[in-house]
Amino acid sequence: MNADFGLIVSQGRVADRTDGALRGARATADALGDYLGIEPRVVGTPSPILTDDWSAALPAAHDTLTGLRDALGTALDAGETPLLITNTCAASLGTLPTVAARHPDAVLLWVDAHGDFNTPETTESGYLGGMVLAAACGLWDSGHGAGLDPEQVIVVGGRDIDKAEAELLSAAGVRVLPPAPDVAQSVAELVAGRDVWIHVDWDVLEPGYIPAAYRVPNGLLPHQIAALFSALREQVRGAELAEFEYGDPKVPERVSLELILETFQALLH
Repeated sequence: MNADFGLIVSQGRVADRTDGALRGARATADALGDYLGIEPRVVGTPSPILTDDWSAALPAAHDTLTGLRDALGTALDAGETPLLITNTCAASLGTLPTVAARHPDAVLLWVDAHGDFNTPETTESGYLGGMVLAAACGLWDSGHGAGLDPEQVIVVGGRDIDKAEAELLSAAGVRVLPPAPDVAQSVAELVAGRDVWIHVDWDVLEPGYIPAAYRVPNGLLPHQIAALFSALREQVRGAELAEFEYGDPKVPERVSLELILETFQALLH
């Protein structure tokens, strides 16, 4: 992969229902910026959290989503490999349509415990973050574009998926790979040498390593994510790292940040 990274960090609320994700994104971007010797491009300004429905969260996030789209386009125009550090998966509403337009043949690896493939008609929680991938694939109109081919999407580590959501994923042709010891090999075989864009929600991991707001047991381990990065490093055209919940009393932030850095290094070596 191109090691000339463009580091972008989201600091505007995008459906945040906790305090920790914005802090986690900033801490991750600062750590990666120090490691790479580059200054993160900051998009958005923190605001108080709200437990709101997607219909209110979406317009509230408009400026941040637009800013992320523009920052991603700038990085791509500069020939950089974008590395986006976001608070919530919902931030990808602003980035995935650009990925689809600039890399139409790329496979999207949605590395997440959840499918995030609900629509306004199927969502049980009303949470915008649970609807982002469906919007990018054109199942509903977020107002920020679409364009992803669902048959080029692989949900890696998915294990907490609603019944209606599972039906949508199956009907659209999205592959779902639950956690398994050989997940990196399975993904590499499915990707078959094509370009890749990787999105990682840290809740894909077994709880206890990198905290996330929505913990799901029986997840992947950090070395499995690193193995996935290593297996695909020459094909990766960009990456998004989301949902590190800063401030967990059981897991020191320095430990989680070190794991994030070690995982990222698998893209380089």
